[in-house]
Amino acid sequence: MNSNTIVENLKKEIENFSLQMKVEKVGKVVEVFDGIAKVSGLSDIKSSEMVTFPNGETGVALNLEEDAVGVIILGDFSKIKEGDEVKATGKILEIPVGDSILGRVVNAIGAPIDGKGAIKASKTYPIEKVAPGVVTRQAVDQAVATGIKVIDAIIPVGRGQRELIIGDRQTGKTAIAIDAILNQKGQNMICVYVSIGQKDSKLRKLGARLEAGGAMDYTVIVSAGASEAASMSYIAPYAGVSIAEYFMDQGKDVLIIYDDLSKHAVAYREISLLLRRPPGREAYPGDVFYLHSRLLERACRRNAKYGGGSITALPIVETQAGDVSAYIPTNVISITDGQIFLETDLFYKGIRPAVNVGLSVSRVGSSAQIKGMKKVAGTLKLDLAQFRELEAFAQFGSDLDESTKKQLERGKRAVEVLKQLQYSPIKIENQIVTLYALTKGYMDDVAIDKIKEFENGLVEYCERHAKVFYKEIKESKMWTDKGEMELKKAIADFKVGFSK
Repeated sequence: MNSNTIVENLKKEIENFSLQMKVEKVGKVVEVFDGIAKVSGLSDIKSSEMVTFPNGETGVALNLEEDAVGVIILGDFSKIKEGDEVKATGKILEIPVGDSILGRVVNAIGAPIDGKGAIKASKTYPIEKVAPGVVTRQAVDQAVATGIKVIDAIIPVGRGQRELIIGDRQTGKTAIAIDAILNQKGQNMICVYVSIGQKDSKLRKLGARLEAGGAMDYTVIVSAGASEAASMSYIAPYAGVSIAEYFMDQGKDVLIIYDDLSKHAVAYREISLLLRRPPGREAYPGDVFYLHSRLLERACRRNAKYGGGSITALPIVETQAGDVSAYIPTNVISITDGQIFLETDLFYKGIRPAVNVGLSVSRVGSSAQIKGMKKVAGTLKLDLAQFRELEAFAQFGSDLDESTKKQLERGKRAVEVLKQLQYSPIKIENQIVTLYALTKGYMDDVAIDKIKEFENGLVEYCERHAKVFYKEIKESKMWTDKGEMELKKAIADFKVGFSK
């Protein structure tokens, strides 16, 4: 190559050269401990803005102080040291979302942890977002069928509702949530399960159960394990509801489970105390109510004008020795639209799900039930409450009149009918048939120990011999006189065969 060519090339390079300035906000780590970093030099950073560390980990600016910024580290903080350079990204904490996230297990920042490769995200959603306003919302009047008789009949959950599941540890809270997910197969509902501070072994079992039931096709699991930093447990529920909002924005219905918010509050308390935030009642930070209210307010049913879709939230809270008047339970009870209260005593008596019908309530009520269920379950809650009172009274062995005896016997059968095996959700039509037979007195002369056998046989028989009734329930959510006559005949015929 001659000298002229070299000169020409250099001239071209100089002509094409343009000076570009790149401005970066950079700070330095002053102190790092227990998943928290104090950073100086980031004077104009925003609250909840993401920052990056030299080892590739992400952090979130949470405390904005005069001389430093308190950053929570999302990941491994052991390789971060004093003097490390910290770069502000200019982005508020967000996670990648997209249709391809269905069927996957992700961590609190949306990264896959199931070993099935990368997730192609179509967009990102902010983790913190203002809840939809009143004008955009619509009344809750469509049922979420959980497949659990006692809930669908007595404490119905509607699309867009927030229904708390509360009880001591090991009373079947997660089992109810998983049954509800399994029952959404074919119900046009997407499910998000947020695991907060749970053991990895529990999460693996749960994932295998959903996989076996074919539920992972419409489910996303967001996991912040017990072995991970408290910061991951803190942001996991917000990440879960952001994923739910992505699907709601497409006009879809979503069911989200937070398992559980007690551990979420503990993680937030840990972070807050490390950041030297002022503690409130019982050494919890004073804003722990806002922590959960801004999360649960994002569950709603939007009206058609604003795109439709809904998010139904089932938060789980663990009580200590049944104390629903403690700090976290009272907070979440006041935010939600009712609660399903699970009682240890009932659980040990073999009444499972161990739902205390007296203390459980749905503030949406029967407006979230189909007409057929409303008709058969109308008086069931009152009957069960009266039965509990009579049962306590009858223990004293006093002589009982005939109507009281009859009420007691009916109550015993109702308790037996409402028992249900774990991971075996029941179709709403079959629930209506069972409750119809119970409330109309067809089970009054069936022995208590034969009730389950009678119920299973009856449902199987009616599916074959009461096809008109089943068709009416599926199509119009209520039966006609023709359908009811067919059902009565089917029950009577079955009963004759059963008693032989």
